[in-house]
Amino acid sequence: MKRMMIGMAAAVSLFATGAMAADMAPRYAKAPPIVDPVWSWTGFYIGANAGYSWGRSNTDVSYFNTATGLPIAPPAGSITNARFDMNGAIAGGQAGYNWQRDNWVFGIEGDLQWSDEKGRAGYSCAAVPVLAGPCLPGLTFLPAAAAGGTTLTIDQSLQWFGTLRGRVGILATPKVLFYGTGGLAFGEIKTTGTMSGFTPAAVAVTSVGSTSTTRAGWTVGVGVEGKITQNWSAKLEYLYMDLGRFGSGPFTLAPAAAIGANVSSSFTDHILRVGVNYQFGGPVVAKY
Repeated sequence: MKRMMIGMAAAVSLFATGAMAADMAPRYAKAPPIVDPVWSWTGFYIGANAGYSWGRSNTDVSYFNTATGLPIAPPAGSITNARFDMNGAIAGGQAGYNWQRDNWVFGIEGDLQWSDEKGRAGYSCAAVPVLAGPCLPGLTFLPAAAAGGTTLTIDQSLQWFGTLRGRVGILATPKVLFYGTGGLAFGEIKTTGTMSGFTPAAVAVTSVGSTSTTRAGWTVGVGVEGKITQNWSAKLEYLYMDLGRFGSGPFTLAPAAAIGANVSSSFTDHILRVGVNYQFGGPVVAKY
């Protein structure tokens, strides 16, 4: 019995020692979760941009007699049509709103732009050899100085333009968006005509006139935008813009000479610009 009691005491002692050793073993805390930031594109934004535009004007000129209102058919050698470049720098601002759904981003954006695009072309209503012809109404002879007939120089400039577009894009990464865009375009084009000719008494005369028109058309394009921080992003964008056909004038030498000209133009534009946007709100969301 005595030996049994001693054995039981030894076993209890051994168990207690093991339990204490287990309590003294090092404890490890669970590691904190790894945060994977998700960059939200949903929200309002504003921004600024700058770039360059390669515009193109296709302009026709038609002449008429201001006394009778009848058209004048220019003789051979006259220049009545020209396509000319209207290139220049642009700068402006934009604002819009994005909705993000999974990897897709849908949005609407409007912008207004200052433009330095301008160009020039020359036109002529040629004189008929020996005779003055219809381009120098009232002249009965052709002095040497009037051999060129009546000339018209057209200067055009895009004063400003703007767009209102939808945007649809897909995220290549959470921070890089590729998108297509399209919608309404509008802008003001100023046309200045400088007409030079001769009176029936063979006196040289010149007149200058200007007209401005605001046109509406359409635009389409593509772009890429990348997040720099949670709220700031940068973009590169290309747009093709078409403001359609419009009339300018009439430009005339009346009452000194009974000749005038009407101008019909169409304008298209290739726009390349870079910009930055600031998105309001849109904090980073963490996934655990």
